[in-house]
Amino acid sequence: MIALTLAEIAEIVGGQTYDIPDPGARVTGPVVIDSRAVEPGSLFAAFHGENVDGHDYAERAVAAGAAAVLAARPVGVPAIVVDDVQSALGRLARAVVERLGTQVVALTGSAGKTSTKDLIAQVLQQKAPTVWTPGSLNNEIGLPLTALRATEETEHLVLEMGARGIGHIRYLTELTPPRIGLVLNVGTAHIGEFGGREQIAEAKGEMVESLPAGGVAVLNADDPLVRAMESRTKARVLLFGESADAAVRAENVRLTELGQPAFTLQTPTGCSDVTMRLYGEHHVSNALAAAAVAHELGMSVDEIARALSEAGTLSRWRMEVTERPDGVTVVNDAYNANPESMRAALRALAAMGKGRRTWAVLGRMAELGDEALAEHDAVGRLAVRLNVSKLVAVGGREAAWLQLGAYNEGSWGEESVHVSDAQAAVDLLRSELRPGDVVLVKASRAVGLERVAEALLEGEGAVR
Repeated sequence: MIALTLAEIAEIVGGQTYDIPDPGARVTGPVVIDSRAVEPGSLFAAFHGENVDGHDYAERAVAAGAAAVLAARPVGVPAIVVDDVQSALGRLARAVVERLGTQVVALTGSAGKTSTKDLIAQVLQQKAPTVWTPGSLNNEIGLPLTALRATEETEHLVLEMGARGIGHIRYLTELTPPRIGLVLNVGTAHIGEFGGREQIAEAKGEMVESLPAGGVAVLNADDPLVRAMESRTKARVLLFGESADAAVRAENVRLTELGQPAFTLQTPTGCSDVTMRLYGEHHVSNALAAAAVAHELGMSVDEIARALSEAGTLSRWRMEVTERPDGVTVVNDAYNANPESMRAALRALAAMGKGRRTWAVLGRMAELGDEALAEHDAVGRLAVRLNVSKLVAVGGREAAWLQLGAYNEGSWGEESVHVSDAQAAVDLLRSELRPGDVVLVKASRAVGLERVAEALLEGEGAVR
């Protein structure tokens, strides 16, 4: 974070100082919410969670080098006390971003946010110092923590924004007002909480409504609900996609023998070829979104294409591809799942596994509400249509729906199996995998199927 005195921070957040001998002492390190992450000069924000109260760790944080604690009550060590720590953190983030004047790029969408954010970050980093959201820390706490990592050298701040209801993205854009706002897609992730795709579109569209007249709305021309957001913004619109009228588009899209996408990138300033290191055709749309942002920020088409071709995976458990010494390939995409990302992962598995045996180890997709049965059934059916060699459905009711969908799709019932938990899946795979097989592991985060991938790669029989 930029250096600020404790007195300056107290004024920004509207707090009272307690037990601070020198209000001129400066915060020079990061703002953290975990006392174990404290560095000399940090500001420790004490949150009261369901299981842990950060105030109990205030003394430990200061002993580890924190300059002070942002707290909801006096804690016996240097502290700035506020009514609401989360709101204060947001006010501090906005003040820092305004002082820096850095280019803020914000993105949202139902699927692909984190992968696209990682691509944007890697491309822009080739041009100038860039700070971006780590992992999926895209909520009311994670976003300001990311913004506060910016320094005087930061030229680009790339922020992923998530939403679980109307008004969430509006709130996040008020904390860190973007000049470039990107909407990837409107799908069915969290549809059980929103109530329908129209409500999801309403929430995602808050991104473009937040943009100033001098800003740019980067919209997916291939998604009708996203494209319709043109009417909701006063900013200039830049379309990306495979549609012929998209300003940034892909032509001659194909997959390599390894299942990696290749295409010709077309921009208003020219064209250049891209061959990605990532796996699956769904990354073409993500790459085009990143290219549109980079184009808007002044990068040449050759610079963009080169950066996209070099970009890898920054966030864990998202299409992580690892080959074992015996030739078994494990694709760990277990961080999260929704119908769109599940279909994309299955298609990537089919492309990667041509001429090889393929395994889809799948679990529950959460927060689908009344659509849960139909969506799980559809994923099971798609596995059959893509000729996946074997489906292993892991878990309870939703896994049974996956397996039933596969069974009902055709005479493939004996090639699908329903197991109770991750350990059972590992036991099955370890007994039946053969050299050269390709295994995809994917489910919603709460299922914890990354343990299956980790056990296979460790060569151990037990799930840890």
